[in-house]
Amino acid sequence: MIYIVKLGILDYAQIDEGSHAIEALNNTIELAQLAEKLGYTRFWVAEHHDVPAFASSSPEMLMMRLADATSKIRIGSGGVMLPHYSPYKVAENFRMLEAFHPNRIDLGVGNTVGTPLVNQTLNEKKEQKLNYGQAIEDLTLYLTDQIDSTHRFAGITANPVIPTTPHMSVLSTSVRRAQMAADLGIGYTLGIFPLLNERMFEIGIHATKTYREAFKPSQFLSEPIVSISPFVVIAETNEAAEAYAEALDYWLLALDNFSYYKAFPSVETARAHYYTEKERESIQANRKRMIVGDKKSVRNQLDLLINTFGADEILCIPLMPGFNTRKQAIKLLAEAFND
Repeated sequence: MIYIVKLGILDYAQIDEGSHAIEALNNTIELAQLAEKLGYTRFWVAEHHDVPAFASSSPEMLMMRLADATSKIRIGSGGVMLPHYSPYKVAENFRMLEAFHPNRIDLGVGNTVGTPLVNQTLNEKKEQKLNYGQAIEDLTLYLTDQIDSTHRFAGITANPVIPTTPHMSVLSTSVRRAQMAADLGIGYTLGIFPLLNERMFEIGIHATKTYREAFKPSQFLSEPIVSISPFVVIAETNEAAEAYAEALDYWLLALDNFSYYKAFPSVETARAHYYTEKERESIQANRKRMIVGDKKSVRNQLDLLINTFGADEILCIPLMPGFNTRKQAIKLLAEAFND
């Protein structure tokens, strides 16, 4: 079976060598505008803390600017790291976004807490954290005004109260979270980039199948939406794509929890690094986490993933060195699915 999918972008507001954070954030705005012009369905931004090469620390703030700068493309978070925050405050933030941009806001949530220092800093003085599943359920209740007398916070309302509801998705690789997403009637976004081995790949297949079969319609979605999110390195030629992929190879070594990289590395910087045998083995393993090639090759590889997971949408992550390189990648991806 061949699936007809929608295209989206997941952007990290990456700071390239020789650039700075303000330029990176403005580049993200331009990428969102380009994606809208090319017919992409969604443009999401990630949440990362204490990573010098990424400026996307507050997706909600960046989303408002992106939504203001565009007119129809859906703008979302990929995702808000919910364990750090009050679900009530997240609901208020996204209702505010939805109030200004009705039917254009996506709330993707995840549970990656970052490094121990990031986790400690964002949760200073907290004695305990809310169970992640409960936090997601609470968030759905706040966004749909379904807090009733049995809830521990009966009587609370997430303002502003508005007539539309943001789309909501959980970012995960587990069957358990897929079942939860199905029960709540929200979207399920499978990150391809964490799937390092065949066992994890099989779990991903089981998760998307479970989600589809168990999905219950809700105020968020009437039908299930399975999204997959791979790293994509695409260029005019396979040779050029392989060169750009060297920068991503180097990045995915995650040296010193990414604090080693003061900017996203260029191909030249990647080639200047002395690689140990262990690092070379890691690079070879990490190649399973990315799609690399020209338009035809990338389309073929993505089609395989689409059919494997029964995906409705792809959220491509063009983690490539250089702003112009990423602009070209977004154009080539659009062409690959329109040819």
